[in-house]
Amino acid sequence: MSNVKISLPDGSIKEFERGVSAMDVAKSISEGLARNVLSAKVNGEVWDANRPITEDSSVNLLTWKDEDGKSTMWHSSAHLMAEALEALYPGIKLAIGPPIENGFYYDIDFMDHEFSEADLPKVEKKMIELARQKNEYVRKNIPKEEAIVYFKEKDDEYKLELIDDLEDGNITFYTQGEFTDLCRGPHIPHTGYIKAVKLLSVAGAYWRGDENNPMLTRIYGITFPKQGELDEYLKLLEEAKQRDHRKIGKELELFAFDDDVGPGLPLWLPKGAFLIEQLEELAKTTEKKAGYHRVKSPHIAKENLYITSGHLPYYKDSMFPPMELDGSTYYLKSMNCPHHHKIFDATPKSYKDLPLRLAEYGTCYRYEKSGELFGLMRVRSLQMNDAHIYCTKEQFADEFRAVNDMYLKYFKIFGIDKYIMRFSTHSPEKLGKKYVDNPKLWKETEDMVREVLVESGIPFKEVEDEAAFYGPKIDVQIYSVIGREFTLATNQVDFAQPLSFNLTYTNSNNENEHPIVIHRAPLGTHERFIGFLIEHYAGKFPLWLAPEQVRILPISDKFNEGCKNILQSLENYDIRASLDDRGEKVGRKIRDAELAKVPYMLIIGEKELEEGLVSIRKQGEGDQGTMSVEEFAKFIQNDVNEILSV
Repeated sequence: MSNVKISLPDGSIKEFERGVSAMDVAKSISEGLARNVLSAKVNGEVWDANRPITEDSSVNLLTWKDEDGKSTMWHSSAHLMAEALEALYPGIKLAIGPPIENGFYYDIDFMDHEFSEADLPKVEKKMIELARQKNEYVRKNIPKEEAIVYFKEKDDEYKLELIDDLEDGNITFYTQGEFTDLCRGPHIPHTGYIKAVKLLSVAGAYWRGDENNPMLTRIYGITFPKQGELDEYLKLLEEAKQRDHRKIGKELELFAFDDDVGPGLPLWLPKGAFLIEQLEELAKTTEKKAGYHRVKSPHIAKENLYITSGHLPYYKDSMFPPMELDGSTYYLKSMNCPHHHKIFDATPKSYKDLPLRLAEYGTCYRYEKSGELFGLMRVRSLQMNDAHIYCTKEQFADEFRAVNDMYLKYFKIFGIDKYIMRFSTHSPEKLGKKYVDNPKLWKETEDMVREVLVESGIPFKEVEDEAAFYGPKIDVQIYSVIGREFTLATNQVDFAQPLSFNLTYTNSNNENEHPIVIHRAPLGTHERFIGFLIEHYAGKFPLWLAPEQVRILPISDKFNEGCKNILQSLENYDIRASLDDRGEKVGRKIRDAELAKVPYMLIIGEKELEEGLVSIRKQGEGDQGTMSVEEFAKFIQNDVNEILSV
């Protein structure tokens, strides 16, 4: 049997017998490494660690420290949970069980069985029992006809529907112990790698996210290779619950949802609207200094605009249904870019006009399925910090770098210390299907983006097959103070739409050229970013952003008039203050102000009014001493200016 050459990440190349597995490769390096290998990336694709390799390949061994390693573990854990459920509840039907960002879930039709969160400990116990059997995850390719027969015998219409969507040919099954499931993999070597299990919640989920389909039971869970890691995660999870933006948003009266308005369509209450205005003002000020021009575009457009842009061919499932008007078909806009291209094209452009930066806080509408809506994080109406930069090839590097620098400035302002740029490239096999079919421009633009990232020294990771349909992109992944990951914003390169819209400028030789377009949204959408900020700050917004900066608390009603004068003085300094003149004891007023997360409280009694001072109390920190109203006002202004001058 001839040998195969295995290329490792450190640049070394080793020869093995054909049919070697990634686990064999790991063992050749060290037994300790092999004990930690969960799966492997073979020629860029994640494989089972025990799957035979029959040709020269690059191999990257994946452990718990790698995202793909965790994902493999959690995918295998979903199968383990399904095995436990089938053992405990015979006759159930299984739908899908994928890994997710933190853990996994499985959608189940329990048929006549009753199931609730009270049953989760029983399932956990069964999972641990099965895990200790160390059953191997065995991959098997079978003809589609056999797969259909197998699930017909199990009377599982959900698996049969999934199989029906697959191409004819071999179908992949995985078996561990007595359990077999339809699955493309990959999986960990055996169940014994799963040491700690926690099933987190039970929810309803429509089959395939469609409210016209049956409602299934979705069970969420997470597993770890060590019990201590699970314990740490559960502590973090409890903290995250206390910071849930839906809970805090309701308590602080920031936003609301209403059935009569519709799911996924947030209503911004006065304090929430103020947050929007502050973020817009920050963005507008920053963008004005950076040479952006503000534009406005309508919320709908004719069908042909989105056909030209490519959104209808590539993005139709995420757009609201069409509307017929005056013999024409209209769509709610899901993206601002086609409108901005028309603004660019409204007047002739020369190379002297470039780079041209067009910015708009445009409202877009996207049809997210009901089962995918989640507070402010997944909505159907969103206001985007959008802009499009039209530039020459020579200007691209400076413009793309400037956008990334804008991200870094915002990170400092909002106290975001941990972040990574996710560089998403295309998949050559999907050209003409998922991506615009232009291999030359894909390579050219991806090389341009990669070069800027490397030269800038910005931390990034490259991910294949996640680009926009019109070009490569950067997705900005940020982490809250408790380590929760969010996708904040995007910085995208577009070589396709300038061609499809025939956008041109005259160069120095008086010839027409197509510009490169950069799509960027450093603050993402109001909805997602404010949701992140609520959780990041636990509702305790920094002074410059807080809707209410100061609350004045008279210790009795007889000091209300004097407090009104203090209120007026603070408002003259553009400080957002309020007066709590209720007939409550001052202790109750302090408690209410603390719960409302007002940054500063001024306690005012006879002594303070006589001496022209204010007694200052800081949210969560208690008494801070006394100052004159003027000194306090300047202190507040300096605090705000220091942050915004970053």
